[in-house]
Amino acid sequence: MSATTNFKDHFLLAMPGLADPTFRHALIYICEHNEHGAMGLVINHPSDVTLGRVFEEFELDYPADIGDQPLLSGGPVQQERGFVIHRPGETQWTSTLQVSPAVCITASRDIIVDIASRRGPPASYVSLGYSGWSAGQLEQELADNSWLVCPADPEIIFDTPFPLRARATAERMGIDLSRLSTQAGHA
Repeated sequence: MSATTNFKDHFLLAMPGLADPTFRHALIYICEHNEHGAMGLVINHPSDVTLGRVFEEFELDYPADIGDQPLLSGGPVQQERGFVIHRPGETQWTSTLQVSPAVCITASRDIIVDIASRRGPPASYVSLGYSGWSAGQLEQELADNSWLVCPADPEIIFDTPFPLRARATAERMGIDLSRLSTQAGHA
C-alpha cells in the first residue's frame, strides 16, 4: 500500500447518500489503515450511556462532572468493547496506540482507573465499539462516493462539540453540507 492510500489519522465524513443508518452523518477518525483493512471510531455520535456507568461497572469512585460525559457510539463492531481516544499524556497505559503526535487510542482498564481519579490524559472520550473494514473495502466505499476523506484535526476531536464536528470538518474542506446531494455520480 502506498503512502497516498493510507488514511490513518484521517477523517471520513459520511456522504448524504450513505444508506447505512449506523453511519448517517458520521464523522470517523481512522486509527489504523493497512493492507489488511482499516479501523476507526465514530467521533460525533454520543450515546445515552454515560462514563459514570463504566466507572460503576468497574466499581470505581469518580467525580460527578466526569461521570456525566456521554460515551461515543464508535461503530457496529464489538460494541461491548471500549476505546479511549485521547491526547497524549505523561502516563503510559497498557495498550496505547499513538496514531499521531496529537491523538492516541487506548483500550485497557488502567486508563479508565486514571480518568476516574483525574489522573487521565488531558482530553479524552470513551467509545463503545468501532468501525472496521476488510482489505480493500474502505477503498471501494470511497470509490462508491460513500465518504469524503481529509486529514484529521485534533481540535475537532477534542475541542468541538459533538453536533458540530461533521459541519466543522466539511467547512475545513470548503464544503457546505446542506448543499451536498444524496445522489452520487462519476464523471
